Amino acid sequence: MFPAEAKEIWKTYGKIQALKGVSLRVSSGEVLALLGPNGAGKTTLVRVLVGLLSPDRGEARLFGGDPRCWRSRRFLGVTPQETGFPPTLRVREVVDLVRAHYPKPAARDHLLEQFGLAAKAGRMTSALSGGERRRLSVLLAFAGNPNLVVLDEPTTGLDVEGRHTLWQAIRTFRDEGKAVLLTTHYLEEAEALADRVAILHQGRLLIEGTPEAIKARVGLKQVSFFAPGLPELSHAVRIERVGDRFVLYTSDADRLVVELMEKRVAFRELEVRPLRLEEAFLALTRGEA
Repeated sequence: MFPAEAKEIWKTYGKIQALKGVSLRVSSGEVLALLGPNGAGKTTLVRVLVGLLSPDRGEARLFGGDPRCWRSRRFLGVTPQETGFPPTLRVREVVDLVRAHYPKPAARDHLLEQFGLAAKAGRMTSALSGGERRRLSVLLAFAGNPNLVVLDEPTTGLDVEGRHTLWQAIRTFRDEGKAVLLTTHYLEEAEALADRVAILHQGRLLIEGTPEAIKARVGLKQVSFFAPGLPELSHAVRIERVGDRFVLYTSDADRLVVELMEKRVAFRELEVRPLRLEEAFLALTRGEA
């Protein structure tokens, strides 16, 4: 039994097909990053998996049951993209309010410490900064001591310290054998956290696998250097330029470098490296791989 599973999910809004036969599983002991451009269907799929939407066709399962049933959601924690709090409640009161809905919640003081909010426990939520409110909203997904947390763009608005605090909480949760489904536009975040990545594009599952497998599947490398200009190059899939620095993407870095030399390109500070996940994502969604 998987914590969450989508089987051939279709969902339409009017004339817009948001999901087109998407199948996906979230396993225990993993962080699955769900990626895709705006409008790819990520939020729709998340809402189906947590029982907020019904699919037009296909089936969603949450701990083996119907996500719309409260029994299936007892071990689920969710942080949506936007969260509002009663302005006059204190931070610890909000945490206790959510904890009270679960039979075996996580310890309040531990949660506040883990998410860097222990010093703010007595403060009203209206007095929190934007980053502190975001950390509180993510904390609440963990308040019920769940077996699966679904985090929709959890680090939006966080500074570097806040982001790394959250990353550590996610890793600790995963290492306890529990599951995380994460959507994010920060591709470095997905590369840092995800055991597996699934990329949606135009409502379909484009590819899934480990970050390393996806980068290998793209089969491109990045070649960068400084040069006054470039001739036409047959071995470059894509060329980007920032000032005098060129960044080229190629399936054969050796042949590209030979071509640069044959065409007498006056390059310097040559660097060849594998793609980052962000670059592989762009290549896949642009149809370059």
